[in-house]
Parts: sequence; C-alpha cells; structure tokens
Amino acid sequence: MDPSALADAFDTWVDDALIWVSDHGAFLFDGLRAAFEGFYDGVLTLLTLPPWLVIAVILGLIGWRLIDLRFGILTAVGLAICWTMGLWPETMSTFALVISSTCLALAIGLPIGVLAGLSPKLDRAVEPLLDLIQTMPPYIYLLPAIALLGYGPATALMATLIVAMPPAIRLTSLGIRRTPNEFVELGQATGMTNGQMFFKIRLPFALPSIMAGINQCLMMAFGMVVIAGIVGSGGLGETIYKAIRTLDIAKSIDAAIAIVILTIVIDRLTQTIVRTGKGKP
Repeated sequence: MDPSALADAFDTWVDDALIWVSDHGAFLFDGLRAAFEGFYDGVLTLLTLPPWLVIAVILGLIGWRLIDLRFGILTAVGLAICWTMGLWPETMSTFALVISSTCLALAIGLPIGVLAGLSPKLDRAVEPLLDLIQTMPPYIYLLPAIALLGYGPATALMATLIVAMPPAIRLTSLGIRRTPNEFVELGQATGMTNGQMFFKIRLPFALPSIMAGINQCLMMAFGMVVIAGIVGSGGLGETIYKAIRTLDIAKSIDAAIAIVILTIVIDRLTQTIVRTGKGKP
C-alpha cells in the first residue's frame, strides 16, 4: 500500500476520533471547561482584588523572609516595574494561570508519582508516557484542547497541566524510591503500618525531591502559559502574541520583561524552599 495512503488513513482516523469524542463527550468537556475557568477566575480574583501595591509588598515580604532583605526589595521593585509599564492586569493573569495550572498538575501528578514510587511495575509503565509527553512539541497539546474546550483559559490550563505534570511525577517517584532500605526495615521491625511507614519515613526522605519537582512544574507552567497566549488565554502570553501580529516591538519587550521578573521571583522563592527542605530527613 502507498505510504501516503496509510498516512491519510491515519489522519482521517484521528480526525474522526476527535470529532466523535467531541460530539459524545460534550457534556463532560463543558463541565471541565466550567470547572477550570471557575478555578482560574477564583485565583485571579484573589490576585486582582487588592491594589497592586499590596501584592507587591506581600511578595516582597515573603522574599525577605525566605531569602534576604535585598531580594525582598528587588521583588517589590520588579513588580512595581510591571505596574509602571501598564501590564499589571496581564502580569496577574499570567500568575493566576501559572498557579492554577500548577495546582491542577500537582493534584494529578503527585499521587501518580507516589504510586509509581511504591510500584516498580507502574513506574515502568508510566515512564514511556512521560517521555512521550516531554518530547512532543508543546504546541501539539493546544490543538486537541481547542477542539474539546474551545478558546480561552480552560484550553491553556489543560495544555499547561499536561506539560507541567511529568517533572512532578518523575521526581516524586524518584524520592519515594530512594528511601534508604535500612529505615524501611527499621519501620517494619517496629511494626509500623503501611500508612505510618509512608508518612513517617518515606515522605520525609522524599520531600526534597518532591519540592524540586514542584519547582520544575512551576517553570514548565511558566513556559507553556506564554505559548498558550495564542489560544486567547489572556495574560502576558496573549500580549506578546498580539504584539507580534501588529509588529509592536516595544510592547513585546515590555511583556517579556514582566515575564522575566515574575519567573525569577517565583523560581528563586521555590528554589529556596527546596534548599531549606534538603536537610530534613
């Protein structure tokens, strides 16, 4: 058979399958869209309800408490720059998208990572799927999400959580698997139940790896929400996409600066939390 005919047949099968899923699962995807957008709107409301200065001061105080006074001041100044450029609503929208998608990715990824760490068979089964997710171009996840959820934040959340899940799953599983055998044997010798073994031995040892996975999950989410701006997700990603379409170089640079500021702040804060937890057994 002609290879091009096989490719056409496969493409047709994929299109028909997607149409069938969209038609027969409309109620499910409508509910999923409503849930995603409701969650995102709630996070966005919490970030936009206070004046910009309040958010900047809160994050500055957190930076001071976790790192040092210099970083706290730079955090507040960086956020003030975002406001000065007239991009505060877009910055908070991006922040809300990152928080929402990261929370959803962790809600799914952490339990899978724990189960994979406890079950070698599940770990071997999940590993190729994670490899596939991480090697596929990020844009590819936007297409089926658009077909099933339409344009808007829900599509961005769906695509972003898919991209952000693998690091959380991998590093959680790794942390669970690396629990020293002598401590596991000690727990068994003292008559601990499986639940006690997990919360008192496995989880404390795995916590630094889990926190590193959360940090990587956040960074993956940041990268994806910018790309997701092409599907009308709002935020700085959409600002950059519109600037590209209109050749507004100045606005694209402003949005890029705001993304860099927000990314550095969140990355430094989460990295500090990870380093703090590394010394804890």
